[in-house]
Amino acid sequence: MTVDLLLGLQWGDEGKGKIVDVLTSNYDIIARFQGGPNAGHTLEFDGIKHVLRTIPSGIFHKTAVNIIGNGVVIDPVVFQKEIEGLEKFNMDIKSKLIISRKAHLILPTHRLLDAASEASKGKAKIGSTLKGIGPTYMDKTGRNGLRVGDTELEDFADRYRALADKHEEMIKFHDVNIQYNLAEMEKEFFESIEVLKTLDFIDSEEYLAQAQKAGKSILCEGAQGSLLDVDFGTYPFVTSSNTTAAGACTGLGIAPNKIKEVYGIFKAYVTRVGSGPFPTELFDEDGATMAKVGNEFGSVTGRQRRCGWLDLVALKYAVQINGVTQLMMMKGDVLSGFETLKVCTEYNYKGKNISHFPYNIEPENVTPIFKEFKGWHQDLTGMTTYEELPIELKEYIEFIEKEVEVPIKIVSVGPDRKQTILK
Repeated sequence: MTVDLLLGLQWGDEGKGKIVDVLTSNYDIIARFQGGPNAGHTLEFDGIKHVLRTIPSGIFHKTAVNIIGNGVVIDPVVFQKEIEGLEKFNMDIKSKLIISRKAHLILPTHRLLDAASEASKGKAKIGSTLKGIGPTYMDKTGRNGLRVGDTELEDFADRYRALADKHEEMIKFHDVNIQYNLAEMEKEFFESIEVLKTLDFIDSEEYLAQAQKAGKSILCEGAQGSLLDVDFGTYPFVTSSNTTAAGACTGLGIAPNKIKEVYGIFKAYVTRVGSGPFPTELFDEDGATMAKVGNEFGSVTGRQRRCGWLDLVALKYAVQINGVTQLMMMKGDVLSGFETLKVCTEYNYKGKNISHFPYNIEPENVTPIFKEFKGWHQDLTGMTTYEELPIELKEYIEFIEKEVEVPIKIVSVGPDRKQTILK
């Protein structure tokens, strides 16, 4: 029996979907434990690019069972479109995909609330993807939410109406001009609920407990990144769930002492979408080059990502709070061509050099301190072994390993599943 965990160590978009896809052949079950359809996991193979929003990234493998856990919030409308997008690949989705009854539902009015709340904040907006994630988690913690299991109840429509009516009153409170046709949105919502109900609903904590007893191997899949964790991220510019290792326990019902390997995914540089502090952000030609070469645009939102040099202060922090046992470095190929690379090793925090991640990393408090490395010019995308990699990249990798005290086991040199070097 094996329960391993895979998560992102930066502000999301690290390439988790690709690595889950690469690792899936080693596991019987892939279980997504938090987040919603604002997280797009991109997989690329056989010349086709796939973007998954809610469905775990193991869905393209014939043998793995994929579970959407109780910590996930599901928009049935988005989910239906995702299912329809997969149907052309002749996949038996019904036998491979199961959903926790305890997962919460995103209602149309959650999306409207999201838009109204963000519009009311003006310049202080968080940078929400407007998918209704935050308001859904607010209803969850406020004990108002609707869950997948509620769709099996006779009075589900009444429960929906009561909550939607409450949301409309809240939208009025924000006093912003939001144009919408709720009747049309609700028609689409209830049609998608019927599609959702064609899949098997499970008590996922019991299912996973029995799977462990039966000796099944399980990979827990996270969304977003550790620096977006609602407790340990750059609050308030965070997501609304626990994106760290602890979220796998609460989002699936797996005991912490059952988890063995913790795979931490990070980019060879750093990106961030939306608002919030970003100490190593670049506003020059280097940042523009990273964005262009790395195709740094959100797979779901299309928003351009902010780019910057690797931040080891933040990376060590993420490794620490997650108990990472293995690292996987993504997009090393994007850094090919830079004469000089920089890595942030410390912060000057209010006039004092520190090596830990402080409470506040706003620019008025934090200035990054960099160490420089010689770059390389070789094209990495066709390389298949660690030995082939440029010596400068190996020195870069070995420095990171020494600083964070965790081995880098995978180096990704392109988006395709085949462009993955095992170290």
